[in-house]
Amino acid sequence: MMRPILPPKFPFIPCFEKLVLALDWVMTNNSPQAKISLGSDVAGEVVEVGSSVKNLKAGDKVVGIVDPRGGGLAQFAACKESWTAIRPLEVSAASAASLPVAGLTALQALTKYAGMKLDGNGHPTNILVTAASGGVGHFAVQLAKLGNAHVTATCGARNLEFVKSLGADEVIDYRTPEGAALKSPSGRKFDAVIHCTTGIPWSTFEPNLSSHGKVVDITPSFSGMITFALQKLTFSKKQLVPLLLMPNRENLEFLVNLVKEGKLKTVIDSKHPLSNAEDAWAQSIDGHATGK
Repeated sequence: MMRPILPPKFPFIPCFEKLVLALDWVMTNNSPQAKISLGSDVAGEVVEVGSSVKNLKAGDKVVGIVDPRGGGLAQFAACKESWTAIRPLEVSAASAASLPVAGLTALQALTKYAGMKLDGNGHPTNILVTAASGGVGHFAVQLAKLGNAHVTATCGARNLEFVKSLGADEVIDYRTPEGAALKSPSGRKFDAVIHCTTGIPWSTFEPNLSSHGKVVDITPSFSGMITFALQKLTFSKKQLVPLLLMPNRENLEFLVNLVKEGKLKTVIDSKHPLSNAEDAWAQSIDGHATGK
């Protein structure tokens, strides 16, 4: 998402292709990519639809992404129909609201950028997930395992067992020498890295990648963009690839159905009433929440 030039104005007025939601639950996203706005992920009930909305109606329980500038920390919010999916009764509002930005980021990083097939029919793949106990990371581990990947993950010492419970094959404390070097304990080279943290240089990733390995960077820095450009110019087989999230209803429906079927779980670190939204936001941007 691009940082807006102007701050958001409230309330958001829906266009014809938008719908208005009365929010059951609001989850701020603890991905640094979403710190530019207040509340991108929402779950609620449709109370009004624009004239161009075709597949949703008042009374539908839904989950979605609001305007990229934010607006989710509210009792009502406007969403595009194409960024909104039905929430089945089997999926709680809190679980659903954990999915849009973090879940879609993990899904698109693995499928669109790393080329994985999550039906298990793809080639054997070695995946590294950094910051695997966080919002994007805990989804990336689970989704990669659905594709039968061998998953190596990094996290803090207090979350080692948690990340193992998500299905990771190898879990490393990022504060240890091995964790800082991003080396697989079994000596594997990574076909893809889902990079969910910051401050790790390309020189650390490069020796641990397979011959055509990719680092999918969900929070690309300026230096990362320079590395990406230089690799394109030199036709490098190993690549650092910046991720640009594309909100997509079909992808969101896929994730919601995985939760419904018990194949994907959302882990919620804490819940806060809307009146204490500032506490939730402070915890979110601190970057140490477990799950969402």
